[in-house]
Amino acid sequence: MGIRIAVIGVGYLGRHHARLLASLPKASLAGVVDADPERSAAVAAEFGTRAYRSLEDLPRDVRAVTVAVPTEAHHAVSLACLERGWDLMVEKPLAASMEEGREIVEAAEKRGAVLQVGHTERYNPAVRSSVPRIRRPLFVEAHRLGTFTPRSLDIDVIQDLMIHDLDLVRSLDPSPVATVAAVGVRALTDKMDIANARIRFESGCVANLTASRISTDRVRKIRIFQADSYISIDTAEQEVAHYRLDLGGEGRPRILNDPVSVEKGEPLKVELSSFLDAVGARSRPIVSGRDGLAALDLAERVRKAIQEGGS
Repeated sequence: MGIRIAVIGVGYLGRHHARLLASLPKASLAGVVDADPERSAAVAAEFGTRAYRSLEDLPRDVRAVTVAVPTEAHHAVSLACLERGWDLMVEKPLAASMEEGREIVEAAEKRGAVLQVGHTERYNPAVRSSVPRIRRPLFVEAHRLGTFTPRSLDIDVIQDLMIHDLDLVRSLDPSPVATVAAVGVRALTDKMDIANARIRFESGCVANLTASRISTDRVRKIRIFQADSYISIDTAEQEVAHYRLDLGGEGRPRILNDPVSVEKGEPLKVELSSFLDAVGARSRPIVSGRDGLAALDLAERVRKAIQEGGS
């Protein structure tokens, strides 16, 4: 039998957690919890499990949970789950603030629990296929644009969308952040809906990130420039283009197209499967609680730069 796991919060994203966990042989979907009993009952019926009114009602033999409640509830729900000894995957962002995020991470470390944060792009097949070719980025440009939806309006576009690229850039260049300059605009909500950040790392790498949740098109593109190569990643289409500099036999420079094979798949499924592996092996997840905390810290630095006038 697979690892007994439950899903807390089965709105748009949590429903997909339940769907995928029900399909994974290494998982046994023990139940779902949601503040809306009709919704949890419908999801439970759809994927062959039981609906529970609260996490306190979940069976004692549950080993792990995924948390897909609104961000403002991550802190309370995560701590309650850790108190019960469950391993935990929390959707991004880890928490609504650094203080809350730090408390979750420290509670998990104190209990020896596996804590994974749902930065799904790290599990995207296009990103995973590109990582072996990325050695020392000099400039990274990312555009993450989405059409407006009524979901995730409890957080701004930095925590909603840009945080994916903040986490990705940190994973590509782990050196400390030297400076952050940013601008942001409120358009359709009372929080920032468009933001641009320019981040310089102590390594010398510069990242220029743009995120919008009121675009007419859905765009997920990252471009990485190195001393001798250029990599373009489309995480929505799961396609990669890699061009590299070749000096040739006579020292004449030329640009070569270096094809990258991508085995397409559903990133969330890969992410959940990886979490189950970490739970089973008691190992550090690919995106740990500390990684989620670092992304949250950088998001707060971007927001602070906007508040201070972009510098």
